[in-house]
Amino acid sequence: MSIQMKNNLVKLDGIDKQILRMLMSNSRRPILEIAKNIGISGAAIHQRLRKLEKYNLIIGSSIKINHKVLGFTTMAYIGIFLDRATNNLSVVNKLKEIPEILECHYTTGDWSVLTKLLCKDNEDLMQILTKKIQTIKGVSRTETYISLDQQINRQITL
Repeated sequence: MSIQMKNNLVKLDGIDKQILRMLMSNSRRPILEIAKNIGISGAAIHQRLRKLEKYNLIIGSSIKINHKVLGFTTMAYIGIFLDRATNNLSVVNKLKEIPEILECHYTTGDWSVLTKLLCKDNEDLMQILTKKIQTIKGVSRTETYISLDQQINRQITL
């Protein structure tokens, strides 16, 4: 049996997990190839995928870009301290305007906000930090960590 809901959570069967694992390793894999590997029809795969989308388990597919080939070589994480927690929404709205920011998280701990940036180089990072982020009203200070190398990059295991 395909997808079931229990306590507002999606419960997957083995076939759903196989489909998802194959798509997570290559989201461009043809449905008929998946069907052949699993041993069910392409229509059945298509139907299961529509259900997974309906229950918001699949929320899109994407292509990974090699950012280094485009000249973006510095990945950094910036912890942002706010003057007041109530400034969060206005600060995040300003952060959304900075295209180099890939992720933004409201956090517990020392910072109010943690961002992940992708920059051309350290000089570019410094310009973004001093001219764009630290000038936002409500930002009291920042803490920056530069990633030397990403060693793990994966999704949840099914």
